[in-house]
Amino acid sequence: MPGKRYLIEFVVALLAYGLLMTLALMALNNGWVQGGTRTVVAFAPMVACVGIWWAVVRHLRRSGPEEGRVQLIAIGFAFAGTALLTFTYGFLEVAGFPRLSMFTVWPLMVLLLVVGQFLGRWLQAPEGDENDEE
Repeated sequence: MPGKRYLIEFVVALLAYGLLMTLALMALNNGWVQGGTRTVVAFAPMVACVGIWWAVVRHLRRSGPEEGRVQLIAIGFAFAGTALLTFTYGFLEVAGFPRLSMFTVWPLMVLLLVVGQFLGRWLQAPEGDENDEE
């Protein structure tokens, strides 16, 4: 289970991302910035993403071996699943399917990560004592 410190770090970084994303979209959609500045403004929310990444890495470093194993299973599951599904859809695009935005990859990865965490916890669940039936 995530610790209180991790949740605080993660939520603060996520709120910063939401604020920067809102401000960037407002600036870009309302024409407040022009030229090369548009690129800088478009990248602004990624600063907060570094904070999210840092919170996750710190959580993984602080977690015990059981939680580390669950997260390793989840990350491996998400990595392999994302690769399989995105490459499969890439070939379907060649066959005429509509192109998808890169913005669809991250939600897919998060969904697979959550499924992988449930899988990892299920695989880590202690099995009952074989002598319980006697």
